[in-house]
Amino acid sequence: MLNHIVLMGRLTRDPELRRTGSGIAVASFTLAVDRDYAAQGAERETDFIDIVAWRNTAEFVSKYFSKGRMAVVSGRLQIRNWNDKEGNKRRSAEVVADNIYFGESKRDSVQADSFGGYPGNQSFGSPAPSAPAQSYHQGFSAPAPASDFAMLEGDDSDLPF
Repeated sequence: MLNHIVLMGRLTRDPELRRTGSGIAVASFTLAVDRDYAAQGAERETDFIDIVAWRNTAEFVSKYFSKGRMAVVSGRLQIRNWNDKEGNKRRSAEVVADNIYFGESKRDSVQADSFGGYPGNQSFGSPAPSAPAQSYHQGFSAPAPASDFAMLEGDDSDLPF
């Protein structure tokens, strides 16, 4: 069976870092995720999804992310059953994050803060050099060594870029 979810959105508040009785880090935050579609003539709706991160991932998100930052969360959907103060049965859905990535470069984030809005053309940024390993996307490989590159000779005006 498969339970995997990937979300991209903005943090609605700063992550809240706590520790369990045995000292394990746990962070929680909410991600605002726009829907891909809208009814004709209507605005796009936004879903607010609760996220929980544990251990190193929790410490990473609490250190490098804050309200308004774009994040990409990869994890699994979890449904919890619980009883409220009146004894009523309740259900909550949340995403347990395995990995959290930057959804924009720091430059884009600073530009967004400076102008009061977010640029429409978002790019995936590089994590800080001291960031934990889970911040690097496993689908990307490291740049090739400089010796693997060769200079083109001749006229390059016919290249498509």
